[in-house]
Amino acid sequence: MTTYGLLISPGTNRVYAESAVELTRTELELFNHSALGGRIGATDVATIGGVRYVTFEAEPLGERDVALLGNLSSAFALFERVGDLLRPVELRRLDRYDDDLITIQKYAGKTNEQFTKLLLNATLLASAWAGELLERRFRVLDPLCGRGTTLNQALMYGFDAAGVDLDQKDYEAYQAFITTWLKRKRIKHRVLESGPVRREKRVVGRRLRVEMAPSKEEQKAGAVQLLDVVNADTTRADEFFRPGTVDVVVADAPYGVQHGSRTVAKGLARDPLALLAAAAPVWAGLLRPGGALGISWNTNVARREEAAKALANAGLDVLDDGPWASLRHRVDQAIVRDVLVARKAA
Repeated sequence: MTTYGLLISPGTNRVYAESAVELTRTELELFNHSALGGRIGATDVATIGGVRYVTFEAEPLGERDVALLGNLSSAFALFERVGDLLRPVELRRLDRYDDDLITIQKYAGKTNEQFTKLLLNATLLASAWAGELLERRFRVLDPLCGRGTTLNQALMYGFDAAGVDLDQKDYEAYQAFITTWLKRKRIKHRVLESGPVRREKRVVGRRLRVEMAPSKEEQKAGAVQLLDVVNADTTRADEFFRPGTVDVVVADAPYGVQHGSRTVAKGLARDPLALLAAAAPVWAGLLRPGGALGISWNTNVARREEAAKALANAGLDVLDDGPWASLRHRVDQAIVRDVLVARKAA
C-alpha cells in the first residue's frame, strides 16, 4: 500500500477553510464509493512540515485514478509519501478554460467556488454515470442559477449548462459577464438566441443560448458545449426544457437571510421548504432516469428531514447515509449549510 497526502487549496476563504479538511475527507469517500471502486483506504489528517494534509492509503494510483482525484473541489496538490519525503503526483483536471471563468466574478452573496464544485461533484457521483465522469458530456441544470457560479463550473468541466433564475438583474449581470468573457478570451462561440421569449403574443421570459468550444478544431469537429439560461420562475422550468433531458440538477437554495426565492403564487418568499415543495416535482421531471439532484440550504431555516421529505415526495430516492449525510458545515453565524443528494430511479 502507498500513502498519499492531499494538500488543500489555500484559496479557501477563512470560514470555509475551517470545514475544508473534513469536507475533503467526505468528498474523497464519495469518489472512492462511486468512481474508484473502493480502492482508497480510510482517510486521516497529518501535519507534514507544519502544513496539514488529508492522507489516505491505496494501491499505487493509476492514471485514471489520478485524473478523477484531480477534480476534488479543494485539491491543490497530491503527493506520494516516500519515507520522510513527498513525491509530487501530477494532477490532471477536467478544466477546459482558464480559471478566471470561475473566480473573476465578485459580488455579495456569491457562493464559495470550491463549495459549488463540491456540490456539483457530489451530485455527479450520485448519478448512474459516475463511472463516466471523465468521458461523458453531462447536461447540468441549476434551477436557481443566480449569477452563474454553477453554470461556469459545469462549462469548465466541458459539460452543457442550463440555468433558470427569476431575478432579472442577476440574469442580465450573468449575460453581460459570460458574453464579455467569451469575447475577451477569444473563445470560439456563437450566440443562438438572446432576448425575450414570446408565446401567444406574450413575453413569458428571457433566454440566452450560446454554443461554445475551447478551440477552433473542436468547434469544427462539432465538439461544442451549449449554455442555455432562462430568466423565469423556476417552477416553470419545464416550459423551457424538455422532460428527461437533464443528467443532474444542482441548486444552492435561498438561505433565508440575504437571499430570497420567488414562486408565481406567493411572490418573494424566504422559506426554502415552500420552494422545494413547489419546484422539486418540476426539477425531478426534467431529470433522465438515473439522474441525480443535489441541493444545499441553510439548516437554521429548514430541518434536513423536512427537506428530504420534499425530495422524496417528488419521486426521488434520497441518499441519506454514509458520506452523503456528512456534508453539513458552518458558513457564518446565521448559516449552517447542509447538502441533500437524491437519485431518480433508472
